[in-house]
Amino acid sequence: MLTVCIQAGGNSARMGQDKALLPFLGQPLIQRIVARLAPIADEVIITTNHPENYAFLNLPLFPDLIPERGALGGLYTAISAAKCPLVAVVACDMPFASPQLLSFQRDLLEKESVDVVIPRLDGGLEPLHTLYRRDVCLPAIKTAIDANLWKVISWFPHVKVCEISPEEIAPHDPGGLAFANVNTPEEFRAAEKKAGG
Repeated sequence: MLTVCIQAGGNSARMGQDKALLPFLGQPLIQRIVARLAPIADEVIITTNHPENYAFLNLPLFPDLIPERGALGGLYTAISAAKCPLVAVVACDMPFASPQLLSFQRDLLEKESVDVVIPRLDGGLEPLHTLYRRDVCLPAIKTAIDANLWKVISWFPHVKVCEISPEEIAPHDPGGLAFANVNTPEEFRAAEKKAGG
């Protein structure tokens, strides 16, 4: 049982407006991501502090449970709000988020009996295209928040983490675009072009 949570909590400072709502090939970007990932999900939820802007999705919407706690607080809200035992957390600005890769991560999490399956890229770990085991990760994240830690992976030493390498990722993301995000108007237009716009 898998919850897919799309996080629409950022302030889109470099875009100048809410990027999740910008039209991507004719539909709001977040709607594209929902459509891509819904087929693998038993539940799809959105975390946002502006639920009124996302009501058109007709999906459960959750504001931050612990305000002003940055990415770690957003992750806590995502995993807390999920009804399923496994939770995929994805950023709202990833137009090529990969259902195939998330399915691989889910299967690996169950097969290896780990609590987190996270991609390790050249630039580091990617916590916003990652699988989490809800019952183990939730208390570990809460403990980190209570200890006034801010780093989104600060609680990893307390759970079983499986990192997947670019070589393991490649068969499930042949275009190499799953983690591409759009932070500026230029990146947004380039992603649309790649998607066929």
